[in-house]
Amino acid sequence: MSELKIDVLMGTSLDNLEGQCRDRMATGVDGLFTFEGQHDPFLPLAIAANTVDADLMTNVAIAFPRSPMQLANVAYDLQVLSSGRFRLGLGSQVKPAIEKRFGAQWTRPVPRMREWVQATKAIFAAWEGTAKLDFRGEFTTHTLMTPNFNPGPNPYGPPPVLIGALGPRMTEVAAEVADGVLVMPFNSARHLAERTLPAIERGMEKGGRAPGEVEVICEAIVCAGRTEEEIAAATRGVKGLLSFYGSTPSYKPVLDVEGWGDLQPELNRLSKQGEWTTMSTLIDDDVLRTIGVFGTPEECGREIVARFGGISSRVSCYFPGYEIPPADLAALVDTVRAT
Repeated sequence: MSELKIDVLMGTSLDNLEGQCRDRMATGVDGLFTFEGQHDPFLPLAIAANTVDADLMTNVAIAFPRSPMQLANVAYDLQVLSSGRFRLGLGSQVKPAIEKRFGAQWTRPVPRMREWVQATKAIFAAWEGTAKLDFRGEFTTHTLMTPNFNPGPNPYGPPPVLIGALGPRMTEVAAEVADGVLVMPFNSARHLAERTLPAIERGMEKGGRAPGEVEVICEAIVCAGRTEEEIAAATRGVKGLLSFYGSTPSYKPVLDVEGWGDLQPELNRLSKQGEWTTMSTLIDDDVLRTIGVFGTPEECGREIVARFGGISSRVSCYFPGYEIPPADLAALVDTVRAT
Protein backbone atom coordinates (compact mmCIF):
# COMPACT_ATOMS: atom_id res chain seq x y z
CA MET A 1 0.00 0.00 0.00
CA SER A 2 1.41 3.39 -0.97
CA GLU A 3 2.00 6.06 1.65
CA LEU A 4 -1.07 8.07 2.62
CA LYS A 5 -0.39 11.74 1.92
CA ILE A 6 -1.71 14.62 3.99
CA ASP A 7 -2.86 17.98 2.63
CA VAL A 8 -3.88 21.00 4.71
CA LEU A 9 -5.79 24.16 4.01
CA MET A 10 -3.80 27.26 3.13
CA GLY A 11 -4.29 30.13 5.55
CA THR A 12 -7.48 32.12 5.22
CA SER A 13 -5.61 35.39 5.75
CA LEU A 14 -4.08 37.03 2.70
CA ASP A 15 -1.31 38.58 4.81
CA ASN A 16 2.08 36.92 4.40
CA LEU A 17 0.86 33.99 2.33
CA GLU A 18 4.46 33.05 1.55
CA GLY A 19 5.25 32.69 5.24
CA GLN A 20 2.09 30.70 5.87
CA CYS A 21 2.97 28.30 3.05
CA ARG A 22 6.49 27.77 4.39
CA ASP A 23 5.24 27.24 7.94
CA ARG A 24 2.73 24.61 6.84
CA MET A 25 5.18 22.73 4.67
CA ALA A 26 7.74 22.73 7.51
CA THR A 27 5.39 20.39 9.43
CA GLY A 28 5.92 17.68 6.83
CA VAL A 29 2.58 17.85 5.01
CA ASP A 30 2.54 16.90 1.34
CA GLY A 31 0.28 19.55 -0.11
CA LEU A 32 -1.84 22.66 0.29
CA PHE A 33 -5.37 23.33 -0.85
CA THR A 34 -7.84 26.19 -1.04
CA PHE A 35 -11.62 26.31 -1.14
CA GLU A 36 -14.22 28.73 -2.42
CA GLY A 37 -14.90 30.62 0.77
CA GLN A 38 -14.04 34.17 1.72
CA HIS A 39 -11.37 34.52 -0.97
CA ASP A 40 -10.66 33.47 -4.54
CA PRO A 41 -9.40 29.86 -4.58
CA PHE A 42 -6.87 30.30 -7.38
CA LEU A 43 -4.82 33.39 -6.54
CA PRO A 44 -3.31 32.03 -3.28
CA LEU A 45 -2.18 28.91 -5.13
CA ALA A 46 -0.29 31.05 -7.63
CA ILE A 47 1.69 32.48 -4.71
CA ALA A 48 2.20 29.04 -3.19
CA ALA A 49 3.43 27.65 -6.51
CA ASN A 50 6.33 30.08 -6.49
CA THR A 51 7.02 29.71 -2.76
CA VAL A 52 7.07 26.04 -1.78
CA ASP A 53 7.53 22.64 -3.40
CA ALA A 54 4.07 21.32 -2.60
CA ASP A 55 1.19 19.55 -4.28
CA LEU A 56 -1.52 22.16 -4.84
CA MET A 57 -5.26 21.82 -5.29
CA THR A 58 -8.53 23.70 -5.30
CA ASN A 59 -10.76 21.78 -2.94
CA VAL A 60 -13.02 23.02 -4.27
CA ALA A 61 -13.52 25.81 -6.78
CA ILE A 62 -17.19 26.24 -7.64
CA ALA A 63 -17.65 25.21 -11.26
CA PHE A 64 -20.89 26.68 -12.55
CA PRO A 65 -20.20 30.41 -12.08
CA ARG A 66 -17.13 29.90 -14.33
CA SER A 67 -17.08 28.64 -17.90
CA PRO A 68 -14.97 25.57 -18.74
CA MET A 69 -12.73 27.87 -20.79
CA GLN A 70 -12.01 30.05 -17.75
CA LEU A 71 -11.30 26.98 -15.64
CA ALA A 72 -9.01 25.53 -18.30
CA ASN A 73 -7.03 28.77 -18.59
CA VAL A 74 -6.34 29.22 -14.89
CA ALA A 75 -5.69 25.50 -14.32
CA TYR A 76 -3.24 25.35 -17.22
CA ASP A 77 -1.34 28.35 -15.89
CA LEU A 78 -1.20 26.95 -12.35
CA GLN A 79 0.08 23.67 -13.75
CA VAL A 80 3.01 25.56 -15.30
CA LEU A 81 3.66 27.71 -12.22
CA SER A 82 3.68 24.64 -9.96
CA SER A 83 5.84 22.52 -12.30
CA GLY A 84 3.06 19.98 -12.74
CA ARG A 85 1.89 19.80 -9.11
CA PHE A 86 -1.64 21.20 -9.53
CA ARG A 87 -5.04 19.48 -9.33
CA LEU A 88 -8.23 21.25 -10.38
CA GLY A 89 -10.90 20.27 -7.87
CA LEU A 90 -14.42 21.36 -8.82
CA GLY A 91 -17.64 21.44 -6.83
CA SER A 92 -21.27 22.15 -7.61
CA GLN A 93 -22.39 23.87 -4.37
CA VAL A 94 -26.10 24.09 -3.55
CA LYS A 95 -28.82 25.93 -5.45
CA PRO A 96 -29.24 28.95 -3.11
CA ALA A 97 -25.49 29.65 -3.16
CA ILE A 98 -25.24 29.37 -6.94
CA GLU A 99 -28.29 31.51 -7.68
CA LYS A 100 -28.28 33.98 -4.77
CA ARG A 101 -24.55 34.31 -4.00
CA PHE A 102 -22.95 33.85 -7.41
CA GLY A 103 -25.87 34.94 -9.59
CA ALA A 104 -25.33 31.93 -11.83
CA GLN A 105 -27.59 29.23 -13.22
CA TRP A 106 -28.51 26.08 -11.34
CA THR A 107 -30.21 23.42 -13.40
CA ARG A 108 -29.59 19.67 -13.35
CA PRO A 109 -26.23 19.88 -11.54
CA VAL A 110 -25.12 16.29 -12.17
CA PRO A 111 -25.29 16.33 -16.00
CA ARG A 112 -24.02 19.91 -15.98
CA MET A 113 -20.98 18.89 -13.95
CA ARG A 114 -20.33 16.01 -16.35
CA GLU A 115 -20.23 18.52 -19.22
CA TRP A 116 -18.02 20.97 -17.31
CA VAL A 117 -15.42 18.27 -16.82
CA GLN A 118 -15.73 16.90 -20.34
CA ALA A 119 -15.52 20.39 -21.86
CA THR A 120 -12.48 21.33 -19.76
CA LYS A 121 -10.75 18.14 -20.85
CA ALA A 122 -11.70 18.81 -24.48
CA ILE A 123 -10.07 22.24 -24.25
CA PHE A 124 -6.95 20.67 -22.76
CA ALA A 125 -6.85 18.17 -25.62
CA ALA A 126 -7.06 20.97 -28.18
CA TRP A 127 -4.19 22.82 -26.53
CA GLU A 128 -2.16 19.63 -26.34
CA GLY A 129 -2.71 19.16 -30.08
CA THR A 130 -4.38 15.76 -29.73
CA ALA A 131 -7.87 16.78 -30.90
CA LYS A 132 -9.74 19.60 -32.59
CA LEU A 133 -11.89 21.65 -30.25
CA ASP A 134 -15.43 20.60 -31.04
CA PHE A 135 -17.36 20.22 -27.80
CA ARG A 136 -21.13 20.58 -28.24
CA GLY A 137 -23.11 19.94 -25.08
CA GLU A 138 -26.52 20.70 -23.68
CA PHE A 139 -25.21 23.35 -21.29
CA THR A 140 -21.99 24.62 -22.89
CA THR A 141 -20.40 24.71 -26.34
CA HIS A 142 -16.75 25.22 -27.28
CA THR A 143 -15.79 25.12 -30.95
CA LEU A 144 -13.47 28.11 -31.50
CA MET A 145 -9.73 27.88 -30.85
CA THR A 146 -7.55 30.06 -33.05
CA PRO A 147 -3.76 30.25 -32.61
CA ASN A 148 -4.12 33.57 -30.78
CA PHE A 149 -6.13 31.83 -28.05
CA ASN A 150 -4.12 28.61 -27.88
CA PRO A 151 -1.30 28.43 -25.30
CA GLY A 152 0.03 25.24 -26.86
CA PRO A 153 1.06 22.04 -25.07
CA ASN A 154 1.69 22.29 -21.36
CA PRO A 155 5.28 21.22 -20.55
CA TYR A 156 3.91 19.23 -17.60
CA GLY A 157 0.81 17.90 -19.32
CA PRO A 158 -2.75 18.98 -18.50
CA PRO A 159 -3.65 19.01 -14.81
CA PRO A 160 -5.99 16.37 -13.37
CA VAL A 161 -9.63 17.42 -12.98
CA LEU A 162 -11.45 16.16 -9.88
CA ILE A 163 -15.04 16.48 -8.67
CA GLY A 164 -16.12 17.05 -5.10
CA ALA A 165 -19.01 14.71 -4.40
CA LEU A 166 -21.21 13.33 -1.64
CA GLY A 167 -24.46 12.07 -3.16
CA PRO A 168 -24.48 8.86 -5.22
CA ARG A 169 -25.22 10.47 -8.58
CA MET A 170 -22.47 13.10 -8.38
CA THR A 171 -20.06 10.49 -7.02
CA GLU A 172 -20.85 8.19 -9.95
CA VAL A 173 -20.24 10.99 -12.45
CA ALA A 174 -16.96 11.87 -10.79
CA ALA A 175 -15.74 8.28 -11.10
CA GLU A 176 -17.07 8.07 -14.65
CA VAL A 177 -15.53 11.16 -16.28
CA ALA A 178 -13.13 12.91 -13.87
CA ASP A 179 -9.57 12.05 -12.89
CA GLY A 180 -10.55 11.78 -9.26
CA VAL A 181 -13.21 12.02 -6.56
CA LEU A 182 -12.97 14.46 -3.67
CA VAL A 183 -15.01 12.78 -0.94
CA MET A 184 -16.66 15.56 1.03
CA PRO A 185 -15.60 15.86 4.70
CA PHE A 186 -19.09 15.58 6.20
CA ASN A 187 -18.97 11.82 6.08
CA SER A 188 -18.67 8.77 8.31
CA ALA A 189 -16.88 5.47 7.94
CA ARG A 190 -20.23 3.72 7.52
CA HIS A 191 -21.53 6.14 4.86
CA LEU A 192 -18.19 5.91 3.07
CA ALA A 193 -18.36 2.12 2.97
CA GLU A 194 -22.08 1.71 2.28
CA ARG A 195 -22.79 4.62 -0.06
CA THR A 196 -19.65 6.31 -1.40
CA LEU A 197 -17.46 3.39 -2.42
CA PRO A 198 -20.25 1.50 -4.23
CA ALA A 199 -21.10 4.69 -6.15
CA ILE A 200 -17.45 5.06 -7.17
CA GLU A 201 -17.44 1.47 -8.39
CA ARG A 202 -20.62 2.02 -10.42
CA GLY A 203 -19.19 5.17 -11.99
CA MET A 204 -15.92 3.48 -12.89
CA GLU A 205 -17.79 0.61 -14.49
CA LYS A 206 -20.00 2.99 -16.47
CA GLY A 207 -16.96 4.92 -17.68
CA GLY A 208 -14.96 1.80 -18.49
CA ARG A 209 -12.28 2.87 -16.01
CA ALA A 210 -9.61 0.49 -14.78
CA PRO A 211 -8.69 0.10 -11.09
CA GLY A 212 -6.35 2.88 -10.07
CA GLU A 213 -7.45 5.12 -12.94
CA VAL A 214 -9.59 7.28 -10.66
CA GLU A 215 -7.88 8.95 -7.70
CA VAL A 216 -9.85 8.98 -4.45
CA ILE A 217 -9.06 11.82 -2.05
CA CYS A 218 -10.92 11.79 1.24
CA GLU A 219 -11.36 14.80 3.47
CA ALA A 220 -11.39 14.92 7.25
CA ILE A 221 -12.66 17.45 9.77
CA VAL A 222 -10.08 17.15 12.51
CA CYS A 223 -10.64 18.03 16.17
CA ALA A 224 -7.16 17.77 17.69
CA GLY A 225 -5.63 19.00 20.93
CA ARG A 226 -3.58 18.00 23.96
CA THR A 227 -4.89 20.15 26.80
CA GLU A 228 -8.47 20.68 27.93
CA GLU A 229 -8.31 24.23 26.61
CA GLU A 230 -7.07 23.10 23.18
CA ILE A 231 -9.70 20.37 22.93
CA ALA A 232 -12.44 22.82 23.96
CA ALA A 233 -11.38 25.35 21.31
CA ALA A 234 -11.14 22.69 18.63
CA THR A 235 -14.52 21.22 19.62
CA ARG A 236 -16.23 24.59 19.31
CA GLY A 237 -14.86 25.08 15.83
CA VAL A 238 -15.62 21.57 14.62
CA LYS A 239 -19.15 21.48 16.05
CA GLY A 240 -19.83 24.79 14.36
CA LEU A 241 -18.81 23.44 10.99
CA LEU A 242 -20.64 20.14 11.48
CA SER A 243 -23.85 21.98 12.37
CA PHE A 244 -23.49 24.16 9.27
CA TYR A 245 -22.99 21.14 7.01
CA GLY A 246 -25.74 19.21 8.77
CA SER A 247 -28.30 21.96 8.13
CA THR A 248 -27.99 21.40 4.37
CA PRO A 249 -30.52 18.91 2.92
CA SER A 250 -27.93 17.34 0.61
CA TYR A 251 -25.96 16.14 3.66
CA LYS A 252 -28.95 14.45 5.31
CA PRO A 253 -28.09 10.97 3.88
CA VAL A 254 -24.95 10.87 6.04
CA LEU A 255 -27.06 11.51 9.14
CA ASP A 256 -29.68 9.01 7.94
CA VAL A 257 -27.10 6.22 7.71
CA GLU A 258 -26.15 6.81 11.35
CA GLY A 259 -29.78 7.10 12.54
CA TRP A 260 -29.62 10.86 13.07
CA GLY A 261 -31.80 11.98 10.16
CA ASP A 262 -34.15 14.01 12.38
CA LEU A 263 -31.25 16.31 13.25
CA GLN A 264 -31.04 17.79 9.75
CA PRO A 265 -34.44 19.55 9.54
CA GLU A 266 -33.96 21.02 13.02
CA LEU A 267 -30.53 22.38 12.07
CA ASN A 268 -32.01 23.72 8.84
CA ARG A 269 -34.79 25.48 10.74
CA LEU A 270 -32.32 27.12 13.10
CA SER A 271 -30.05 28.17 10.24
CA LYS A 272 -32.89 30.08 8.63
CA GLN A 273 -33.33 31.95 11.91
CA GLY A 274 -29.61 32.71 12.16
CA GLU A 275 -29.27 30.65 15.35
CA TRP A 276 -25.72 29.51 14.61
CA THR A 277 -24.65 29.14 18.24
CA THR A 278 -27.72 27.09 19.11
CA MET A 279 -27.07 24.84 16.13
CA SER A 280 -23.67 23.87 17.52
CA THR A 281 -25.23 22.68 20.78
CA LEU A 282 -27.18 20.02 18.85
CA ILE A 283 -23.95 18.34 17.72
CA ASP A 284 -23.26 15.86 20.50
CA ASP A 285 -20.06 13.92 21.09
CA ASP A 286 -21.29 10.90 19.12
CA VAL A 287 -21.82 13.03 16.02
CA LEU A 288 -18.51 14.80 16.61
CA ARG A 289 -16.49 11.58 16.87
CA THR A 290 -18.34 9.71 14.11
CA ILE A 291 -18.14 12.37 11.41
CA GLY A 292 -15.10 14.24 12.67
CA VAL A 293 -11.69 12.88 13.67
CA PHE A 294 -11.16 13.49 17.38
CA GLY A 295 -8.31 13.20 19.86
CA THR A 296 -4.67 14.04 20.44
CA PRO A 297 -2.62 14.63 17.28
CA GLU A 298 -1.35 11.06 17.49
CA GLU A 299 -4.84 9.64 18.00
CA CYS A 300 -6.11 11.68 15.06
CA GLY A 301 -3.27 10.40 12.89
CA ARG A 302 -4.11 6.78 13.72
CA GLU A 303 -7.82 7.40 13.13
CA ILE A 304 -7.11 8.93 9.72
CA VAL A 305 -5.18 5.82 8.70
CA ALA A 306 -7.85 3.49 10.11
CA ARG A 307 -10.69 5.30 8.35
CA PHE A 308 -9.09 6.19 5.03
CA GLY A 309 -6.04 4.00 4.57
CA GLY A 310 -6.43 1.60 1.67
CA ILE A 311 -9.26 3.75 0.27
CA SER A 312 -7.69 7.14 -0.33
CA SER A 313 -4.38 8.22 -1.85
CA ARG A 314 -4.33 11.32 0.32
CA VAL A 315 -6.44 13.04 2.97
CA SER A 316 -7.29 16.74 3.03
CA CYS A 317 -7.46 17.86 6.67
CA TYR A 318 -9.56 20.76 7.95
CA PHE A 319 -9.05 22.38 11.35
CA PRO A 320 -12.11 24.65 11.40
CA GLY A 321 -12.33 27.59 13.76
CA TYR A 322 -9.01 26.94 15.48
CA GLU A 323 -5.31 26.92 14.65
CA ILE A 324 -3.49 23.67 15.28
CA PRO A 325 0.04 24.32 16.61
CA PRO A 326 2.76 23.41 14.07
CA ALA A 327 4.30 20.84 16.42
CA ASP A 328 0.92 19.10 16.76
CA LEU A 329 0.37 19.07 13.02
CA ALA A 330 3.84 17.59 12.56
CA ALA A 331 3.01 14.92 15.15
CA LEU A 332 -0.20 14.04 13.29
CA VAL A 333 1.67 13.73 10.00
CA ASP A 334 4.45 11.66 11.57
CA THR A 335 1.88 9.31 13.10
CA VAL A 336 0.14 8.81 9.76
CA ARG A 337 3.44 7.85 8.15
CA ALA A 338 4.45 5.56 11.01
CA THR A 339 1.11 3.77 11.35
